[in-house]
Amino acid sequence: MIFFSDFDGTLTTDGELTRDFFEIMDFIKHHGHELVIVSGRSLSWGHFFLTHFPLKACIMEGGGVIVYRDERNEIVQEPLVSEKELKRLSDFTTKLQHHYPHVPLSADSFGRLSDRAIEFHLMDEKWIDEVMQFMDKEDINYSKSNVHINFWCGEISKFLGVKYFLEKYRKELKAEECWFFGDAPNDESMFELFHNSVGVSNISHCLHKLKFKPRIILEGDENIGPKGVLNHITSLC
Repeated sequence: MIFFSDFDGTLTTDGELTRDFFEIMDFIKHHGHELVIVSGRSLSWGHFFLTHFPLKACIMEGGGVIVYRDERNEIVQEPLVSEKELKRLSDFTTKLQHHYPHVPLSADSFGRLSDRAIEFHLMDEKWIDEVMQFMDKEDINYSKSNVHINFWCGEISKFLGVKYFLEKYRKELKAEECWFFGDAPNDESMFELFHNSVGVSNISHCLHKLKFKPRIILEGDENIGPKGVLNHITSLC
């Protein structure tokens, strides 16, 4: 079984890794299962996860790139969009910075391949709306996570990244045998299309914004973020 999980707000508490996160990893490993982080964070963060935690693979940049250890235990990255779309993204980012020189790109944007990110919490609502209208005009895809406005070119979603990963790298598993945990709007493709989707209780802040909600919604302070993930996986195994 694979437990796929968003990172920020789902495996972290107030932006920090707590004891619950390490208990999740220990529990999953002890029962012979696998944890795969599916995050809007950058490719460079994927490298960090694989070098600092006992993980075999991560799906980063909202599903735009897979990072994994191969049979020689070397870290390999595989973008899931074409070179043409990567070039279009790079060109648009330059154009965005020309039109809006004060847009705060995320500190990890230098380590991104298939998308870029904006620190929207540093912007007022009017400014955010103007930038998103500019992206609409330029036919650029975007979504908001807990921390960023991510934008990209081509067809990217967490669901497509997970689907590709299962079909190519874990052929022995069916999606129905796996679980996904999330807490934010950029998890919506998983909530819509993945069979076993779970929202930790802090998803309540954005439930009203979601057209597609997780099939299971945890409740209560005891199910916030990684506490909810840990409680649910221990009930399954």
